[in-house]
Amino acid sequence: MGSEMEPLLLACSYFRRRKFQLCADLCTQMLEKSPYDQAAWILKARALTEMVYIDEIDIDQEGIAEMILDENAIAQVPRPGTSLKLPGTNQTGGPSQAVRPITQAGRPITGFLRPSTQSGRPGTMEQAIRTPRTAYTARPITSSGRYVRLGTALFEYIFHHENDVKTALDLAALSTEHSQYKDWWWKVQIGKCYYRLGMYREAEKQFKSALKQQEMVDTFLYLAKVYISLDQPVTALNLFKQGLDKFPGEVTLLCGIARIYEEMNNSSSAAEYYKEVLKQDNTHVEAIACIGSNHFYSDQPEIALRFYRRLLQMGVYNCQLFNNLGLCCFYAQQYDMTLTSFERALSLAENEEETADVWYNLGHVAVGIGDTNLAHQCFRLALVNNNHHAEAYNNLAVLEMRKGHVEQARALLQTASNLAPHMYEPHFNFATVSDKIGDLQRSYVAAQKSEAAFPDHVDTQHLIKQLKQHFAAL
Repeated sequence: MGSEMEPLLLACSYFRRRKFQLCADLCTQMLEKSPYDQAAWILKARALTEMVYIDEIDIDQEGIAEMILDENAIAQVPRPGTSLKLPGTNQTGGPSQAVRPITQAGRPITGFLRPSTQSGRPGTMEQAIRTPRTAYTARPITSSGRYVRLGTALFEYIFHHENDVKTALDLAALSTEHSQYKDWWWKVQIGKCYYRLGMYREAEKQFKSALKQQEMVDTFLYLAKVYISLDQPVTALNLFKQGLDKFPGEVTLLCGIARIYEEMNNSSSAAEYYKEVLKQDNTHVEAIACIGSNHFYSDQPEIALRFYRRLLQMGVYNCQLFNNLGLCCFYAQQYDMTLTSFERALSLAENEEETADVWYNLGHVAVGIGDTNLAHQCFRLALVNNNHHAEAYNNLAVLEMRKGHVEQARALLQTASNLAPHMYEPHFNFATVSDKIGDLQRSYVAAQKSEAAFPDHVDTQHLIKQLKQHFAAL
């Protein structure tokens, strides 16, 4: 073998070992000697792409631009159970909202933090539109063995590394034309560009056309993403089920269905699909975490503990897992393990928000054992670490109410309800305190907010009824 082959072989070896920077540098040296070496160009483009590659299917950052300029609402008042914007009440016999905490957006907290839910909001419009996005994904990276030609490597480089969607779209359009519209891969790439540009209907046409030519799991996943962005979860569910007819037992499709059910508050159906996922892949972290979470909120901490221990055995080792283990141990009355789990969680916390969550849960443990002073300190520490922790404000207010410090409690509850308008507890507690001190008007307004956040809350309905009787008597 000639010596001129060696640098390329070495570069390929670097690429296979994921040493992308070394690979790109070596390719650059080769291209200085022979600028028309196609193999070196392809390898360099791929190495640079892989450095910033994100799995487009798994991640979906909703930046400021998408939030403000969203014109894709189909109906102003969607029917219950057909929209992700208004997930609707829980009619499925799963854990109720009174038991299961909800996110800022008003959905029940799931067992798994997905790449799309942890997006740091971009600061400005410009950033939202231009930032190249990098993230690690839980999904195995999809590859279709298509990187053979320079065109495909160039497209991936422009799309992922440069984040220049418009140029990537032009290249994909020319390539599709060149292949006489018979190449499904290029149609999928055009669809990806349209999706990134927010042109969902155009993206839908491209993905559908690609599916007609060649049925691929990825294309089903991309098309479902389009329907979710258009707030059509039912259409997305039907599409996933079509995909499962073609690819029975495909984990990513089953997982997609489970996620949609979870976002629509239908946690029992979500758990069924996550169980199907585990039948196909019993090391699927997301499925194990979500089933564990579902058992925990269905008053089965012992069973939840088994799922979280399974994650620990698999080598997942982070703050959230020990936090959950601590809570499960506490509610399953295994007190010897509770504090050690929380200590481990605190030592593994990577940022202040995680630390705040651990202190908040420790506060719950303190309330459970009746040590209100310790609880007070824990909730205060939660607020020291995260000043926007609405639940900690709410619980501190309850402790203040018990001590008879009414005005302090009201101030804390006002802060909590401003921070999390979707939570019913601060509104309800504010209504209760105001009712006690005779501020009936503000009590009534707060009680109505509580009812809007959680219509099935019996105590809120009872309070509103009482207040109406007061007003009638006046």
